[in-house]
Amino acid sequence: MACALQVRDGFLQQLGLAMKEGHSLPVDLHSELQSCFTGTKPTPTVPFSLLRKLHRFLRKEGFPVYLHELLEGAEIFTPEVKLPERNPELVARLEKIKAKLANEEYRRITKNVNCQQINRHGTLGDLARQVRSVKALVVTIFNFMVTVGAAFACAYLGSQYIFTEPAACVVSAVIVASVVGLAELYVLVRMMEGELGEM
Repeated sequence: MACALQVRDGFLQQLGLAMKEGHSLPVDLHSELQSCFTGTKPTPTVPFSLLRKLHRFLRKEGFPVYLHELLEGAEIFTPEVKLPERNPELVARLEKIKAKLANEEYRRITKNVNCQQINRHGTLGDLARQVRSVKALVVTIFNFMVTVGAAFACAYLGSQYIFTEPAACVVSAVIVASVVGLAELYVLVRMMEGELGEM
C-alpha cells in the first residue's frame, strides 16, 4: 500500500524560496524533511504523515506557495511487498496431495485400458468374436429373406384358390410378405435390444 511520495529535487528548492520570503519552518518539521532528503535513495521519499503536517503548517501560516505546487511531478511510492516464506512442511504436504490427486486422475482415465489386450493386429480371441458376430448377422439376414420369400410364395399359391387374376394374387402375396417382414423386423429389433442391454 502506498505510504509515501517520491518528490523531485525542486521540492526543497521551492520550499527554500518560500522560506526566504520571511517564513520559517518549525525545527521538528525542518529536521524531518532534511532526514527524508539525506538518505541513500536516488529519489527522496516523503511520507504522507509528514506531508499532512507540512500542509497544515502551510495553511496555518498563509504561505504564498501551495502544497500541490511543491509536489508537482511527484510520484506515489509503493514499497515492494515481501511475501512471507511458506512453511516447508506445508509445501511438502501440498506436493503429496497434488501427486495423489494426479495419480487418482490417471487411474480414473486409464481404468478401462488393459495392456495385455492391446495388440497391433488383435488376438485370435478378437478374430473369433468378430467371425461369430458376422456369422450371426449373415444367418439372421438369410433367415429374414427365407421367411419373407416363403410367406410370399405361400400367399401367392393360396390366393390362386381365391382370385383368378394373377395381379390380385401378386398384390395379396406382397401384402402378406410385408406383414411377415415387419413382424420379423420387430422380433429382430427386440432381440438386439435385449443383447445390448446385457452388454
